[in-house]
Amino acid sequence: MIKITKKKHLEMILQNIPSHPNPKVEFEQYSTPSSIASDVLWNAYTLGDIYNMDIVDLGCGTGIFSIGSIFLGANSVLGIDIDDESLEMAQNVSKHIGISTEKMDSLHFFQGNVNNLKKIKDLDISGFSNDKVDTLIQNPPFGSQEKAKNGADRRFIDFACENSEVIYSFHMASTHDFIVNYFEDLGAKITHEFYYNFPLKKIYKFHTQESRNVGVIVFRVETF
Repeated sequence: MIKITKKKHLEMILQNIPSHPNPKVEFEQYSTPSSIASDVLWNAYTLGDIYNMDIVDLGCGTGIFSIGSIFLGANSVLGIDIDDESLEMAQNVSKHIGISTEKMDSLHFFQGNVNNLKKIKDLDISGFSNDKVDTLIQNPPFGSQEKAKNGADRRFIDFACENSEVIYSFHMASTHDFIVNYFEDLGAKITHEFYYNFPLKKIYKFHTQESRNVGVIVFRVETF
């Protein structure tokens, strides 16, 4: 398996991971660009949150953070998503992208709804038997569309705080103060903030522009 020594190398690998095969507006599915995913993962890696760690990728889609974590030396990775079509693509891509046989045994994908999940350890998946995993990465619905379910991002945050020691969580920059207060009310501590222009491409019928950028913030959060 290729050893990643530079962020650019990681981005080049992640460029091979396709977008959602059939984006569903009710899940507010927007694929994370490889440039943003590689930057988030590289920051997490340099902060000691990836290598030799047990990682959960919540709302994993086609697996860009799951696969990237494996290439950066994660001990075990679990991708969770509600959408079976995206999970099937994630599984297929992971088999053909250059992951070693040994590391493939450490990469798992699970279909699940965050509303119904309680504890990751209860899923009985190898490598995830502790009360909390080391790191959880999540890109919950932004809540930017009328058809998106209200409060979905808060359910992701609740689950993340209950199941992980360190969280990397995507949110619209305009919700900064609310998200900060929400994490702090749960007893969590925000240590870093990373800002991005996230492209929302024309993938749904109600879109009127080919693409528009929205300001996104990724919080690094500690719960221990």
